[in-house]
Amino acid sequence: MPRPFYLPSAFLICFFLFCSYSGFAQPSTQTRNLLPVPAQVKWGTSRFGLKNTWRTQLNAPAAPDSAVRAAAQRLSTWLVQQTDGKRLIPEFTTSGAADLTIRYGRAGRVEAGDEERYSLRVTPAGIALDAPTSLGALRGLETLRQLLTKEKKNFYFSEVDITDQPRFVWRGLLIDAARHFMPVAVIKRNLDGMAAVKLNVLHWHLSDDQGFRVESKTLPRLHEIGSEGQYYTQAQVRDVLSYAAARGIRVIPEFDMPGHATSWLAAYPVLASNDSIYGVAQRWGVLNIAMDPTRETTYQLLDTLIGEMTTLFPDPYFHIGGDENDGRQWRRNPRIVEFMKEKGFMTAKGQPDKHALQTYFNRRILQMVTARGKKMVGWDEILGPGLPPNAVIQSWRGRKGLYEAAKAGHTTILSNGYYIDLNYSAASHYLNDPLPADAPLTAVEKQRILGGEATMWAEFADSVIVDSRIWPRAAAIAERLWSPATVKDVPDMYRRLGGISALLETLGLQHRRAPEKLLTQLAAGQEVAPLRTLASVLEPVKEYKRHFQGMKYTTLTPLNRLVDAAPAESDAAREFGVAVENLLRLRQNAPQTSTALTPEGKVAAVAVATPLRQWQLNDALVRPLLLTQPSLQEYAPLSAQLSSISVLALERLRQMEKGEKPPVAWQNAALKQLDVAKAPAGQAELAMVASVRKLIESK
Repeated sequence: MPRPFYLPSAFLICFFLFCSYSGFAQPSTQTRNLLPVPAQVKWGTSRFGLKNTWRTQLNAPAAPDSAVRAAAQRLSTWLVQQTDGKRLIPEFTTSGAADLTIRYGRAGRVEAGDEERYSLRVTPAGIALDAPTSLGALRGLETLRQLLTKEKKNFYFSEVDITDQPRFVWRGLLIDAARHFMPVAVIKRNLDGMAAVKLNVLHWHLSDDQGFRVESKTLPRLHEIGSEGQYYTQAQVRDVLSYAAARGIRVIPEFDMPGHATSWLAAYPVLASNDSIYGVAQRWGVLNIAMDPTRETTYQLLDTLIGEMTTLFPDPYFHIGGDENDGRQWRRNPRIVEFMKEKGFMTAKGQPDKHALQTYFNRRILQMVTARGKKMVGWDEILGPGLPPNAVIQSWRGRKGLYEAAKAGHTTILSNGYYIDLNYSAASHYLNDPLPADAPLTAVEKQRILGGEATMWAEFADSVIVDSRIWPRAAAIAERLWSPATVKDVPDMYRRLGGISALLETLGLQHRRAPEKLLTQLAAGQEVAPLRTLASVLEPVKEYKRHFQGMKYTTLTPLNRLVDAAPAESDAAREFGVAVENLLRLRQNAPQTSTALTPEGKVAAVAVATPLRQWQLNDALVRPLLLTQPSLQEYAPLSAQLSSISVLALERLRQMEKGEKPPVAWQNAALKQLDVAKAPAGQAELAMVASVRKLIESK
């Protein structure tokens, strides 16, 4: 056991927390709690305090947009909820004094790329929101929501002058409702979350191998067979479209083709590239099953479906997928190979060229989409010679495709680096820019970068936990797509991300509540706190490693294990890492006259030691639960490792406090123990191992 660690006085701890941590714990004088950060902000020194009434005056044009009044009403209702006990009475007025005055020039259409610019001014006399279009008014109301501040029993808005506009016109979130069906209520509450952080495109992934999720009146077998009973009626689709439009959000449907289409083939076998009969897929992965692009019956059926769905979905853009088709079924079918030879779809080596055949397919689909007045969007696999430049390219494989598409005349969207289902940190997404300063593009080509999209693929997210996989990390991407490129302070982003996470909960998102409920269920009536402590430092394994760690997942596999309750990014581990970095920085900058910790270093060490002591002791508290609950037994090794490496880290802190160098043998043994602790269990891993390693390796 480590020797007792030196504890400095409470005064020194408080002083350290105020001074040394101010870089990430104290509100920035410019950003405060705003996310995304506006383009221009000038803070005053006064405030506008809430009274017993909240009067809103709406100065609308001759042809008003009902969305603004509805948004103002939602804000009023929210203010009443947040100020419960103050007995706030909301009112609308057409003249006279008002707390909030909203003015906009005309109704805006997000699908037309209309302006989202606004100005917001808070003074002691009142609040004024001005915008050229209703879209700007909607964005400004969300900024105003974030300005609400509570001080004891009083509520106020800080004096401020904001001029704001987005950097990119396309700021999207993809929700995959095909792998796991997402009920309308899930879609709606995530639309509320999108509106709160100024995302303006819902990319609705509606078909894949595992499901076709929209009612089709012209081809009813698609939803009758392809959905296995879980689909959106057309009335529900229109309801979602209306809900999104009221929040200034456009909805882009995606129907994936020619690959990722097993559910289509289950309903209409005539689409298949071979003679096999398919059921709706229940396993995950790239199945390499594709439609037959050589038969006219394929295009007749797709033309019927596209005609129906482009009418149902009014947005000018229509997504046809086009990804992850390796062409193996085409190359194995003699009839399709002969078709490719006749068309000259052959490589320089005389082999069938699946890329050329898919480009042929894409051009045929493009004609159908264009004939309905729509712009076709596809993943970057559709990019190839002969693809007309009016096709929009969404890049998921890397910047190379993004830049190639822009140079070829295509407008483009970046999703590479924004795959939030991979469980990467908010920081990694935040620092990923659709248009970095060193982008090898001309000024004209840069204008073709529309923006970006966070993508929430749903192999490992059902309707219960999906919020926790989207939020709050998607808000970091929202800031990258809205705010100026110069806004890139990662510690400040994390500080504000905590605030926006709490706000999202007030809007109905369940990214905090759902994991807590799952932990309570897993505890099965026993004390949940030790299990919560363990879960707080776990993260699901990154990328798609859950597919390859001894458990075969299908569409029927319940997502109700500890790995599903664990956060996509551990705040506890991240904050511990910040504390370690701060301690090591103080040691590096300390005078060289002594190897022991300085007073400031001792206080910094306490910030590191405090969670370590909790983790060290937690194994004894949680182990009885882990060993008695069959669903938790697989996580016992992680709990044991958490305790063991915490002991090692505490010993390293003791050495630092005494000015001792770590013995080489001890250090080598500790590093080997950390290698063992990196191993995942139950498809989860300890998120703080890397920070402990930095501590152990420090000189």
